[in-house]
Amino acid sequence: MAGIRAKNMIYDVGNYCRLSKDDGTDNESASIATQKSILTDYVKKQGWNLVKTYVDDGYSGTNFQRPAFQEMLKDIENGLINCVITKDLSRLGRNYLDCGLYLEVFFPEHNVRYIAVNDGVDTLNKSAMDITPFRNILNEMYSADVSVKIKSAYRARFQQGKFMGTTAPYGYVKDPADHNHLLIDDKVAHVVREIFDLALAGNGISKIRKHINKQHILRPAAYAVTQGATGYERHFEDNEENRYIWSENSVRGILRSPIYAGNLAGYKRIAANMKSKKRPSKLPEEWEVIPDTHEGIVTQEEFDTVQQLITSRRLPENKGGFENIFAGVIKCADCGYAMRAMSANRRKRPDIIDCVQYSCNNYGRYGNIMCTAHSIEARDLFNAVLADINRFADMAVNDEKAVRAIEKRLTETDQSRAKALEKEQRKLNKRLAELDRLFSSLYEDKVMERITERNFEMMSGKYQKEQLEIEARLKEVTETLNDSYEKSQGVRDFLSLIRNYQGIKELDATIINALIDKILVSEREKLIDGTVRQEIKIYYKFIGFVGELHITPTKRWTALKPKNCTVCGIEYVPRSAISKYCPECRKRIRKVQGTETKRRSRERNRQACIELSAKNDRLM
Repeated sequence: MAGIRAKNMIYDVGNYCRLSKDDGTDNESASIATQKSILTDYVKKQGWNLVKTYVDDGYSGTNFQRPAFQEMLKDIENGLINCVITKDLSRLGRNYLDCGLYLEVFFPEHNVRYIAVNDGVDTLNKSAMDITPFRNILNEMYSADVSVKIKSAYRARFQQGKFMGTTAPYGYVKDPADHNHLLIDDKVAHVVREIFDLALAGNGISKIRKHINKQHILRPAAYAVTQGATGYERHFEDNEENRYIWSENSVRGILRSPIYAGNLAGYKRIAANMKSKKRPSKLPEEWEVIPDTHEGIVTQEEFDTVQQLITSRRLPENKGGFENIFAGVIKCADCGYAMRAMSANRRKRPDIIDCVQYSCNNYGRYGNIMCTAHSIEARDLFNAVLADINRFADMAVNDEKAVRAIEKRLTETDQSRAKALEKEQRKLNKRLAELDRLFSSLYEDKVMERITERNFEMMSGKYQKEQLEIEARLKEVTETLNDSYEKSQGVRDFLSLIRNYQGIKELDATIINALIDKILVSEREKLIDGTVRQEIKIYYKFIGFVGELHITPTKRWTALKPKNCTVCGIEYVPRSAISKYCPECRKRIRKVQGTETKRRSRERNRQACIELSAKNDRLM
């Protein structure tokens, strides 16, 4: 190979030793000490100069960003060594592409001879180098095999619900009796609880962060340091106050983590393959979750509600100070888009809720080519939902007959269908058992040569196809039955929940998020008699949609109390808080004002013409 020195010259040698974590330390032949001994003896026998021994202890062969390896490359570039020796080719690395790059490009370009003692690899020996690429491939296959085995072992332990992290998440500690099990950390669990309570009350992540920062509580990384964790101290070296400054990501991470509901979450970031170091993040919906592995700080229902609030990108309060308690819940009945709270123009009201209406966000962005406004007054929506919650709460407490009627109506169809599905389920299970017996009998006939191989293949294929179809249908039936049972239980859970809200006078985000999944608002419709009505559908937790509400939309000006006209003195209903005149006087005054405006406009035009004429006379 061009650029390589002759065999009989004296080389300045760099011995390279590597041991990965996966190789272990029990096998003496792979230990660092053994590698050093073999390589040192080899250099002495050759009579060469040993310049330095480079050691990477605990580094994978698939990673070439090893400290000692990079140091060796710099020494090569600086001309300190012209020969690299390893015990075998796998010590150099286990990625056949990168190994080939160094053996065939980097070393020859820098006039460096490479020797792998046990493998007989020598860059001066062309016949030995011809087989080297295949050795590199085998070395990489070994790493790939080890990687698969390790990942399988980790996944098996994860599936068993064992926590595999180095340190416990904020709010938990590792169980002293079992380090793969989590226990609640009473010192900071109340902080996690408070963060979730604030989120359930409708507060956004930024607002929660500000609230926690005011309390001067150690941020998760700083608290981990107090518990003996390492690697976090660098964040606080420049400013001690940083220990108490929470980031929005810290708050979001807690609210998003299923850990706090008692579930183990994993595989949030997965590398594409063994060679790739990039680990792209997955969406929380794509995480793998093992339920009920430890005690939760919050309930599953509370955690699910918070996820719904975060996903809906809630804006709990607008610039005018209106608290949008329906944010993330109210939707357009036709296009499904969220309804946004917006100020209604030309209106001034003592109560801010009377200055706000909800409108379809799809219509707001793209106009009537996509949807219509579906506008509803915030006051009308508030009153309708409050009345409906009180109706169900009173019913749950006082009217047992009505409760049974609702329960029957919601589950009657499901119950009759469930009976048919249970019958089908029994039939499918019976047929599966028959197919198992047929397979056994068919195999026996084949062994005893009572049927030919061709007939066996044909019949077994037929049975197998039917078996797969039955198993798929059986899975579908079982899931439907489970949904039916859950709905029946859901009615009881809903009635038990809503009893707690009997007689409420006000609504807030906590109540809305505890009871309601979504609210659908339809477009206003004008009836034959000329009246206008609007339909609202409320989907409650556990039971879904029960029945639509029909409201008569409030006219904008009826929210204000009557007042007396400042001109004629008669009582009228104003359209805004700054109104001074009754409708008749307002028309008359506006007519006078319009006439006066036109007169002033004509006067200004006449004066401008006079000035222009005088200017032209002076120029002439």
